[in-house]
Amino acid sequence: MYTYTWYQWLTFFYLYCFFGWIFESTYVSLKQKHFVNRGFLRLPMLPLYGSGAVMMLWVSLPFQDSLILTYISGVIGATALEYVTGYVMERLFKVRYWDYSNQPFNLHGYICLSSSIAWGFLTIFMTHLIHKPIERTVLAMPLYWDLFFVFFVTVLFVYDSIVCTKEALAFGKSLEAMQKLRAELDNLQVQRALLKMNTEDRLQAAKEELLDQIEAKRIQAAALTGMSMEEFREKAGTKLGSIKEKPAAGISMIREKAGSAADSIRDLSNVSLEELKAKAGGKLDSLKDLTGIHLEALRGKSAEQLDEMLKERESLLAALRKERRRFRKERIHSNPTAVSPKYAREFEELKKYFEDEGRNATPQ
Repeated sequence: MYTYTWYQWLTFFYLYCFFGWIFESTYVSLKQKHFVNRGFLRLPMLPLYGSGAVMMLWVSLPFQDSLILTYISGVIGATALEYVTGYVMERLFKVRYWDYSNQPFNLHGYICLSSSIAWGFLTIFMTHLIHKPIERTVLAMPLYWDLFFVFFVTVLFVYDSIVCTKEALAFGKSLEAMQKLRAELDNLQVQRALLKMNTEDRLQAAKEELLDQIEAKRIQAAALTGMSMEEFREKAGTKLGSIKEKPAAGISMIREKAGSAADSIRDLSNVSLEELKAKAGGKLDSLKDLTGIHLEALRGKSAEQLDEMLKERESLLAALRKERRRFRKERIHSNPTAVSPKYAREFEELKKYFEDEGRNATPQ
């Protein structure tokens, strides 16, 4: 049975945090082909490995004489720890710092069968091979040296944990704010497209009404002169045709009926019908229902107002990308497999932003 003091347990915890960081950083760096400072903290420490090592030592205590039971206890204990840690971190920080969703037999992306199998073998490897020389080294340390080491590392560890936790919580709030802004931007795009469609409909209706009025006047003129319609058309020559095509008073009437829409169509959104269908789920007839916007409300908004609102939200979105830039860039680079299922679009947008920034900063 282990008979370690509290400070010796802390020493083991910190050492295995460091060894875990070496293992993870080496593995990920080789895969990425460049150095990666793996982990959640800025210190070269991975608390999950330290916690896992201490937990493995505890759960395997009653089974030291049985490799099979040591293996099973390691699988159960480490898998439970990995699941709980992943679940809690994602709920707090809105980001999943490791993701097994693409692995077979995974559970919610936090754990998977291959990882659990590896934890069992690692438990045997650690308790029967790795831990013995580390145990001898720690137990041989003078008391004051051990206490000094624990005190010094604890101060750094607690400080770094508090700072990184605050930054990670702020990061999660930024993702929420980005998602809200992105939804508003999409909604404004649909409003602009609806305004464009509504304006074109009104313009077409005004043209048709004007042509109907011309046709009615023509019939009245033919009746007053006693001519047949055919005679009237023949005597009028092509004048009425030109009136149809370019009625002098018609343009003013159309502009009056359609407001200033005829002149502002060029300034409206370039959203195509296909894009609009994609945003509205392919149901153009129900756009007003899907967006909660009524044409009567749209008439109170000009294209210029919508453009101004779009620019304002785009600038806010750009500011959010730059907020706490250093921490987010470091954490994203340190965890290349990290994902955010709830805020996937915003998280991927940030990853691309930092990747593009890195490429632009690279000397050509």
